[in-house]
Parts: sequence; structure tokens; C-alpha cells
Amino acid sequence: MRLFKLFCISGFLLCTSLVMAQPAADEAVTHYSQHTHTIESSNLSEQRTVVVQLPKSYQTHPNKKYPVIYRLDGAGNLPLINAVLERLQENDQAPEVIVVAIESTNRLRDFYPTVNKEPQGPVGEGGGAAKFLAFVEQELMPLVNKQYRTHDYRVIAGASAAGVFALYAMQADPELFQAHIAYSPAVWWNYGAPAKSLNTFVTKAKSINSYVYMNIGEEAGIMRERYDGMQQTMQNSKAQNLRFKSDAFAGVSHNLTSAAGAFNAYHGLFLSKHMPLSALGDDVSSIDAYYQRLSQQWGEQIAPPDRAVRMLGYSLTDNQQFERAIEVFKYNIKNYPKSAYALSALSYGYEMLGNTRQALVQIEAAIAVADDSYPYLDYLKETKTRLEAQLSKV
Repeated sequence: MRLFKLFCISGFLLCTSLVMAQPAADEAVTHYSQHTHTIESSNLSEQRTVVVQLPKSYQTHPNKKYPVIYRLDGAGNLPLINAVLERLQENDQAPEVIVVAIESTNRLRDFYPTVNKEPQGPVGEGGGAAKFLAFVEQELMPLVNKQYRTHDYRVIAGASAAGVFALYAMQADPELFQAHIAYSPAVWWNYGAPAKSLNTFVTKAKSINSYVYMNIGEEAGIMRERYDGMQQTMQNSKAQNLRFKSDAFAGVSHNLTSAAGAFNAYHGLFLSKHMPLSALGDDVSSIDAYYQRLSQQWGEQIAPPDRAVRMLGYSLTDNQQFERAIEVFKYNIKNYPKSAYALSALSYGYEMLGNTRQALVQIEAAIAVADDSYPYLDYLKETKTRLEAQLSKV
């Protein structure tokens, strides 16, 4: 019920968000703004329509740039994207983004790279993916980049035939997008031509600098067989820099795989502001490297947050890796030398290591910098008293 309400709220915001007056700089923005563009495409020899959705903070942060999600099959997909990303954003697990929703005219023609000759499907359809990619790269992207403040981190996402195109784009122009999301890609097409093409590309590639998400629902038969072979090739790839994630949803129909997979797709894509312990290497330089990658992905400079780094240290103490924890706590103090939280954490690390004298030094430093806004001053003083009592017995 909660998820249903969330989708309804997102849909309401979309319906009420068409280009309103600019808010004041200090006014809370609660809506997206959407802008419709009509493009006379020379590559496609037809008129195409796209809807550009801007983040809620777009007007109040005039110097900020945003990653861009290019979503195939139109603006009808926006409520789902918004609902998922809003929940991730509330937990610092995703940035705000610009979404470019591309309306479809002839999906089979535009999204499949080969003409289908297999009797199971519509014979004679497809084969226009190269022209459609040219439209995206040569006509759509320049318009979006010129008119909006875009960051150079780009995602392409689509389902079924559009999922095939998302995977095709990675093969045809590996640097154009940094992430490729394919919900139940219909790789059965033309005797499995899309799956064969991707298998060849992945097997030969030494490096694939991309995040790739794929999923499948309850499909069976040749669709499942061809998808599973492709999924295994991706899973077993030795290509450097490839981040691959996939899901299989039993009992979920083909048309619902976007809804089933959207959270996992974007949760796996975006780096969290709260660095996971699994990303911590042998030394603290891995913290800098992680937040540099995150900043490049999010489109803004993000320093390692005090609390996030402390949580890394506390996780290490929980695992009884006390010396590593102390290294992390010390690293944090270099960034936040006047933080009572950071100094108290280092004191805790020393105490867990058994170095009571250094624990006392750090808790005294924490008390010295704590002001009236610090809510745990009594705890610091009690800890100091306890550590002094321990030292007096030595």
C-alpha cells in the first residue's frame, strides 16, 4: 500500500509540474518541471518528441550540473523512475538527475539492429537501430546539453525491444553512455542475433567501462534460452571496469520487469554517500578514491562525510580490526579536526585496542572542541572519568 501511495504521489507531481514560475532562492521546491521538445530528425526523416524532466533543485541551484537518464519509450515511465530515485535520494544513495524521455513512433524499426527473419516474430521488421543511435547522439544529445545543465554521466534505459537497444548502444559506441539498463531485453529476435552480438562483444573486450543491469521475468522457451546464455557470458566476463548486475523474477510477466527491477537497477548503479565497508581497501587512500568516483558520477564535489567515515571505523571495531579502525578514525580527523564526533570515535578505537592512555587523550580533545550544540557532552565527561579511573589502577 505504501508503494502504491508513493507511485500516486509521484504521478500527481508530474501532472502538476509543467513549467511554473521560478521559485525564490530560499523556497523549498516540491515539483519537477517538464519541457517538451519536437525535433525534425534528418537521421530518422521524421519528427520526434522528447520530454525533458528537470530535478526539483534545478532552479534554486543555478550552478549545479546533473547526470542524465535517457529513458526509451516515453514519459509514461517517469512516475516509476521518480518513485525509485526519490527513495534512494532520501537515503543519500542517488543524485538528482535530468530524465530525457524519448517518445516512440516505430519501436521495432528503431530499437532492433537487425531485420527479423525468424517466423516466430514479425518478419521484415527492425534494422533501424544504427539510425536511431545517430539521432540520439547527433541530434538529441546536443539539444539537451545546450539547453540544460548536464553532467557528462549518461544512462540509457529501456525494456524489451528498448532493452535490446540499450545493449546495442554499448557495443556500437561504448563511450556514449556510462550505464546501460535493459529490462527483459527481447534478445530472441532474429534467431538470437542481439544475444550473439553481445556475446561476441563481451568475449573480445578487454575493458568495458560501464555499468550494465539486465533482468528477466517468467519468460521461457527460446527467449529464456537465449537470454540465459547472454547473461552467463556477461557474468563470466573478465573485462576490466565492467560492473554487471542481473535479476531473474519468477512469476513476473514480461511487461512488469521494469517495475520489478527499477530499484535494483538504480541502487546498483549509483554510488552511495555512505561508503560501504566492502569498498575499503588495505589503506585509507581507498576512501579518497571512492569519493572521487562518487563525485565524478554525481556531478558535484563530495568530500568524505564525517559520519560515513566514522561508520566505516565502527564497522571495523565490530569486526575486531582495531588497528585498521584507528587508521580510519585518524583519517577522518584530518578532514574534521574540530569534530567532537570524530575525536570521540578515535578515543573509542584506542580503548578497544587496549590503549587507555591514548583513549583519554582523544576524549579530552573531544571535550575541548565540543560546544553547547553537541548532544553527548555528558557521555564524553563520563568516559573521561571512567578512563582516568582505569589509568589510576595501573
